[in-house]
Amino acid sequence: METLAIRVKIGEREYPMRVKPEDEAKIRHAGKLINEKLRKYKAEFGLDDFQDLLAMVAFDCMVESLETNEVNAEDSEHVRKSLSHISALLTKAV
Repeated sequence: METLAIRVKIGEREYPMRVKPEDEAKIRHAGKLINEKLRKYKAEFGLDDFQDLLAMVAFDCMVESLETNEVNAEDSEHVRKSLSHISALLTKAV
């Protein structure tokens, strides 16, 4: 499998990575979003400690992930119920 060697800068450091070509844009975009959150927290809270900033970004990302998973679970249940209802209607129609 072909991989690309890239470097992604997060905050004050660059991180070398090997990624699939089709994932490069997504990885670079993730780095950009992390840096935007770092700048936001630094400006909002006046923090200079990089570890504190990274911890806040990690926490924020985890909360977003949990909320997304919750919404996806609710959507999946709604789709399952809808399909079950449609299946029952089709069974009655036959």
